Amino acid sequence: MNLTDVIEGLVDERGLDKENVIAAVCEGVLAAFQKKFPTANLKVVFNKKIGEIEAFVDKTVVVSTEDDETQISLRRAKVLNPNVKVGEVVEVPFEHKIGRIEILTAKQIIANKIRALEQSSVYADFKDKQGSIISGTVYKRERAGYAIKMGEITALLPNENLIPMENLRAGLPIRALLKEVLEVAHGDYQLILDRASAAFVKKLLEIEIPEVFEGVVEVKKIVRIPGYKTKAIVISNSKDIDPVGTCVGVGGSRIKPILKELGQEKIDLIQWVDSSEALVKLSLKPAEIDKVSIDGDKVTVWLAQDQRSLAIGKMGQNINLASRLVGMEIQLQDVTTGDSVVRD
Repeated sequence: MNLTDVIEGLVDERGLDKENVIAAVCEGVLAAFQKKFPTANLKVVFNKKIGEIEAFVDKTVVVSTEDDETQISLRRAKVLNPNVKVGEVVEVPFEHKIGRIEILTAKQIIANKIRALEQSSVYADFKDKQGSIISGTVYKRERAGYAIKMGEITALLPNENLIPMENLRAGLPIRALLKEVLEVAHGDYQLILDRASAAFVKKLLEIEIPEVFEGVVEVKKIVRIPGYKTKAIVISNSKDIDPVGTCVGVGGSRIKPILKELGQEKIDLIQWVDSSEALVKLSLKPAEIDKVSIDGDKVTVWLAQDQRSLAIGKMGQNINLASRLVGMEIQLQDVTTGDSVVRD
């Protein structure tokens, strides 16, 4: 069987190293021979000139053979090497053939080794891109999530890493965080994507806002409830640059592409201040806060009744994000009555 075209096809179509493919084919064929001839000391090589696999066996030179698989007569050995002596080992072409069952074994081993080579190639190509934003196209819906095509590679965007209520359809261009690169595929996938984490939004800020990418504006902390809101504390490393205004852009020009990427999700950008009380007030935006009192890791916030729902947010999500952002538990109290406010 001429294997040159098969090997070249694997190299060209799948981007595999030619010598590794040849080695995989030889290992598969060798395993098949060894299954049928377990006592023979075999070697398999690929003859590039004729495009065929050749098998060789080591045999001991004897006067009269008792085992054709391991021995060769002195008379036959001298045809190969006139100086050979009894007791020496010579390498000769292996003349026996393998059957259908052994060929199936070889095919399975070769397929497994080619798959391992492909996985190794994908890991090498993407391991340094883990944690970055990559672009692709929605390929199909699966039980575990969405298959995303990136050239010849297909990645998985799991259900748990989707933005809630996100409507993805086949053919839709999409960006996602490359969350994980697996050395060995889990199911059909080595690349695991994410659109639901705060890290995804942070990377989008780096992509869309040059000052963030360059480190002039720093995202000091970011928290997120996907599909609802992201809150981020930003700080400028230059006194001449307003970090919030820089991120928003003129007329929202810089933040709009990010909001579009996130669908209906909102983003609250908060400028870093040294005062913990002031930071708590800003973290609860859009609510207006009258007074803040901090006791250890607990915060009491006084606010007017009409600001209560704004501070709490839908299902308590705004105050939840604010608490996570400042790293303290926030308790609301009515500024008029002094009564504690129960979250919605």
